[in-house]
Amino acid sequence: MGTPGLVERVRRLGGHEVRWLVSLGWWVARRRIGVAAGDRAFGYAAAQAALVYGLTFVCVVEMVGLAVLLRNHPVAHGVMLVVDVYALLMMLGMQAAAVTRPHVLGSGVLWLRDAARMEIRIPLERIVSVRYDLRSAPAGSGSEAAGEAGVKRGSDVLAFAVGGQTSVTVELREPVVAVRLSGRRPAVRTVRFHADDARGMVAAVRTAVAAPDEGRPRADRT
Repeated sequence: MGTPGLVERVRRLGGHEVRWLVSLGWWVARRRIGVAAGDRAFGYAAAQAALVYGLTFVCVVEMVGLAVLLRNHPVAHGVMLVVDVYALLMMLGMQAAAVTRPHVLGSGVLWLRDAARMEIRIPLERIVSVRYDLRSAPAGSGSEAAGEAGVKRGSDVLAFAVGGQTSVTVELREPVVAVRLSGRRPAVRTVRFHADDARGMVAAVRTAVAAPDEGRPRADRT
């Protein structure tokens, strides 16, 4: 797919900022986004929680330290305070987005999400196999505490890594277009992602794939 223009990239980045900010409110309210009645939600935020909270603590320590060092320089102190508060909110916002935007197994669709950065909707009829598949993600291919899901150039494999790993692999009979945060739209046939209850999610997806039409090819059970 073609490279998106500057306006499109700025618009998408702005949308990302809004989504994680909104997620903070949903997190405080202990609610989830996009999970309808009858849907099954599967979280993935636990694997990155220690890293995010560790970085948040570092931000707080830095904020206090700079406040002391710049106490006699009010302009610089004010600027750095704004920067530090934004960084702190961003760290918490990334965790909030991951908590409030779980993977969703709905009616006829598997909705996989990478916090506020990216999502992909997979029609259940396109799933050939789903399996528990614990892998360490290649450097730069996953979300970790920042970035976006990775698709290697020339590859049709999409990876939503959390905490440096993926734990579920879904193979598709037909490609699905994924829209990245940058605006690129790769077509993928294999999706690797993490779920806190990976084995439970695999079992649920297999059941959902097999249930609507007993005559349709089922997800591989290997």
